[in-house]
Amino acid sequence: MKKVIFLVTFVLITVSALAQQTDYETKSNIQYYNTATNKSDSYINERCVLDIYYPKNTKGFATIVWFHGGGLTGGSKEIPEALKNKGFAIIGVNYRLSPKAKAAKAIEDAAAAVSWTFNNIANYGGDPSLIFVSGHSAGGYLGMMIGLDKKWLQKEGIDANRIAGLIPFSGQCITHFEIRRENGIPEKQPTIDAFAPLYHVRADAPPLLLITGDRELEMLGRYEENAYLARMMKLVGHTQTKLYELDGYGHGMTEPAFPLLVNEVNRILKEKQTKK
Repeated sequence: MKKVIFLVTFVLITVSALAQQTDYETKSNIQYYNTATNKSDSYINERCVLDIYYPKNTKGFATIVWFHGGGLTGGSKEIPEALKNKGFAIIGVNYRLSPKAKAAKAIEDAAAAVSWTFNNIANYGGDPSLIFVSGHSAGGYLGMMIGLDKKWLQKEGIDANRIAGLIPFSGQCITHFEIRRENGIPEKQPTIDAFAPLYHVRADAPPLLLITGDRELEMLGRYEENAYLARMMKLVGHTQTKLYELDGYGHGMTEPAFPLLVNEVNRILKEKQTKK
């Protein structure tokens, strides 16, 4: 009798595991500006595309929009391996790069890509209320700019507060060094103006998880910028700001940071489910 029970249990577990397996599909080089905009600018037409990796035959999944790093002068869209097969859609975004375009154009592109996600993710089965924004270095900066300074997404008809969570990896919190360079400001001269996420601290922003490398190994005070942003967000009354410093890791701290990103997404999803 015990053997029969064991066999039935094993079959049920196996069937359950197979049922839980999810197939994923990738669509590449989707233009996120409209046809008229693409026709008006050859660089937008070439560069402003995204890839989407999403669970097939699934409804209501969360989406992580991922902006690559590269100092606003280099890099290319990517779907990080560490984020695959987690039940989420991942959107990897290309944006215009300096010096071919002014660095601020990258912020416009980031807003347009996130707007595209809000307007289109339901067509793939995703939930528009579960869109997270992340990225590394310059990508983290772009995510914070469009998440904290509401004007960028307002131009696209989107309220930035609809973002479910901001999770930048080692993002610049003062004015980005490429924007400073364009204006003749030395790399080691800190500036906080309208192009600094720090300039736009506000109590009603989406949940914010800041992740950096070790302060002694990071580039140019990057940890301290994030610590300053975290402190100011808390002082203005933002109750969901956290800061993680990854000891022993420098600026290229993405590998240990990805599990923290996944944990934060799942934490917020669980919190939203509890409130329903």
